[in-house]
Amino acid sequence: MAATAPRSSPSLALMILLLIATPPPSQSFSYSEYRRLFSIAHSLMSRVANLRASRGDISGSNRARAMAEKLERGLGMGFWGYMGLAGWDYLKNYAWRDVSYSELYGAVSEANELLSWMRELSRAESDAERAVWVGRNYQNVLRVSSSMLRRLLKVFRQSGTLREVVGTVQREVVDGGLLRDCLEIGCNDLKGLIQILKDLGLQYFPSPTSSHNSDL
Repeated sequence: MAATAPRSSPSLALMILLLIATPPPSQSFSYSEYRRLFSIAHSLMSRVANLRASRGDISGSNRARAMAEKLERGLGMGFWGYMGLAGWDYLKNYAWRDVSYSELYGAVSEANELLSWMRELSRAESDAERAVWVGRNYQNVLRVSSSMLRRLLKVFRQSGTLREVVGTVQREVVDGGLLRDCLEIGCNDLKGLIQILKDLGLQYFPSPTSSHNSDL
């Protein structure tokens, strides 16, 4: 059963705590950036749903459409509810505990590798060129993506909203062919999504030492 958004004053208190816990304004994420994250993910999953439907994969299309509908609700009045759930999960499970920095920064490194591939793929000038690139590089992109998601599951090791989201994406990538579908419809949305999530991870889990952070 899907989690429901908090309805009473505690959700507002949690959002205030989240704002207090975030870095200074020059480094923190704005409301518009969170909205952009939801918007890009919604666009991507809607296009994947349509692609799967066009080739007769009805069950796969329904899974992608269900994810898109959840994201669409997040873009509406339920946005702060989603933020409250994720914020509560972060505060309860990660804000005051040690996290696996080796896994986190391993995931960041792999995200950078994926972004490099997405920039390379974006230079393809036709569907045929993109298909050739995907055929040549897909297994490497899948390997790094799978490794990054495994690392994130180790970072988000406590049961909650953040782990649930990562687990859902991992299942679709490993078992549902989500990554190949994303590459087939184009890489701009995927590239934007990876970039935002990487920046978000660095915001909420800063390096324990400044020297470590300066190396990224």
